[in-house]
Amino acid sequence: MACPCFYPIEPQATRKTTPPAPLGDTWSGACHATPDEWLPDPSTARELCNFGYARARCGRLPDDAPDAVRFAISYDRDGLIGIYWVMEKDHLPLAHGSLEYSDGGTRCLAAHPDACVARQAQAYLASFLRRKSESSCS
Repeated sequence: MACPCFYPIEPQATRKTTPPAPLGDTWSGACHATPDEWLPDPSTARELCNFGYARARCGRLPDDAPDAVRFAISYDRDGLIGIYWVMEKDHLPLAHGSLEYSDGGTRCLAAHPDACVARQAQAYLASFLRRKSESSCS
């Protein structure tokens, strides 16, 4: 469950012992909680931005903003990959929907209107495809 204001830019190095993060991997990125974009340091991005529910530890998140976004692969078949997303506030669903990608995940058929959530879905998909590729090579 990543912070809904987090815009992932680049995956961070992972080790075999690194547990999966809500976006599949941990990512560096930008905070879009306020109009002035901020680039958190790697440890802040890893601990707060990648995991959401950071309101008590992050003063940038507006009081009325959701707390986290959760993603799940809903299907992976016939060249299409579906992702289901849920926006949460106070550990309850606030909004939900689905996204669909084709061409092995390179083309989004229906993007999320929020740039941060759309980019998080792409990051989640990239992490999913990386892990899928690694598991098929083992």
